[in-house]
Amino acid sequence: MLKKDLMELCLLHLLAQSAQYGYELLRRLHDAFPDTQESAIYAILRGLCKENYTKSFAGESSDGPTRKYYELTDKGREKHAALLQEWRAMKKAISEMGIE
Repeated sequence: MLKKDLMELCLLHLLAQSAQYGYELLRRLHDAFPDTQESAIYAILRGLCKENYTKSFAGESSDGPTRKYYELTDKGREKHAALLQEWRAMKKAISEMGIE
């Protein structure tokens, strides 16, 4: 599982909890992967939308312009479950090798 795959898993995992707006997702993912460019994170988000794993909608903001929110689709929930299973298997294999 490469870094891009991990970021995709993290985005899907965050969205599995609740619909969130783009900047909040960016901030949370950037905290986990600080050396990642914002444009790369948004590119992954756009790709998830293009593949119908997520969908976006305009939401209200208490101050400022309308925010773009993202939420998982049913297909996205399936992708999230598959990536999570892959992550757990990889984590177990690495642990069994004694790498912590």
